[in-house]
Amino acid sequence: MAVTVQSVLDRVQQTLQDTGGIRWSSTAELILWVNDAQREIAILKPDATSTNTTVTLAAGTKQSIPADGNRLLNVVRNMSAASSGTGKRTVRLVSRDILDSLEPSWHDPAVKGDAKHGTSVKHFMYEDQDPRNFYVYPGVSGNAYLEIIYSANPATIAANANLGVPDIYATAVMNYVLYMCYMKDSEFVANQQRANSHFNLFMSTVTGKSQIDTTTSPNTNTTPQAQISGVG
Repeated sequence: MAVTVQSVLDRVQQTLQDTGGIRWSSTAELILWVNDAQREIAILKPDATSTNTTVTLAAGTKQSIPADGNRLLNVVRNMSAASSGTGKRTVRLVSRDILDSLEPSWHDPAVKGDAKHGTSVKHFMYEDQDPRNFYVYPGVSGNAYLEIIYSANPATIAANANLGVPDIYATAVMNYVLYMCYMKDSEFVANQQRANSHFNLFMSTVTGKSQIDTTTSPNTNTTPQAQISGVG
């Protein structure tokens, strides 16, 4: 069952020993911090809000992820249509420097040969300094679609909604809210220490999951291409 915002707030108030809502009589501020926590998680662990979708490509080589996106995670394949389409040619990441060396005019809509703009993409390029945009090769002349995976910015949610991040992050969200609560009352030394403790718990949960995901990913034990029969 999905974790609701209210269930997280209930745990927060129990930890604060404020189940009667005496100190935190209004939950509006607590909900604000729940939303802040989700955005922090999306920054620290972009795949926590990963979204798989098909996008319609713009003419040319430069493309952008949807408006709600935080950063591109991967480009999977060409698609036959914007919705309910079938999969087509796969798309591979390449170095822009290589393409620039082989065909300096690949951005030009009038370029000929292998770089001629069309409706099927072979490669994509991505720069970490420009996370919401990417480039495709060859460029697009029209009616082209790609299946991509991107990190979406969590939508602002209310108390009666479900968390906008996977349920596994509920404890991290709770610790972030507790961190903000104790920070607000940090004129007391003990509360400053509690705030630091909950922030550290938040960080260790999110960054620790990144380490676990790395070691348990199917890609960790991927068979090298040269060893796959028939692929070379």
